[in-house]
Amino acid sequence: MRRRGTAPNPKRANAALLFQAAALSYAANCALGVSVALRLVDTSGFRWLHHALYITTCAAVAAALSSRWWRRPQHAARRATSALAPAVVPLAAIAYVPTHSRRHPLVALAAAPFFAASLIALRPADRK
Repeated sequence: MRRRGTAPNPKRANAALLFQAAALSYAANCALGVSVALRLVDTSGFRWLHHALYITTCAAVAAALSSRWWRRPQHAARRATSALAPAVVPLAAIAYVPTHSRRHPLVALAAAPFFAASLIALRPADRK
């Protein structure tokens, strides 16, 4: 528990920011994919954007998962890492699923629960 007047722990804040960035990048990529599938957005002129968001998501996930080793891990960061680790499987598999198949959005959305669980794991526990 933090005492009044003390600064927040930068090690914990950095790990939390990595998990939040990974989740935000994933959400942006899913939102773009859904909007293209529903023909709300036409990305024919800039198809690279979806790929760039995918690469950004994978890099952010790798950085968030590596936070377990490059800083002294705290309990919440360890739980968040354990919760996010299974998301690597659908993120790796999505590159091999045809984009216009029905499986593509299903494989992409299979990672969503792991992103949500990692963000929930980062929340401070209410201790009474």
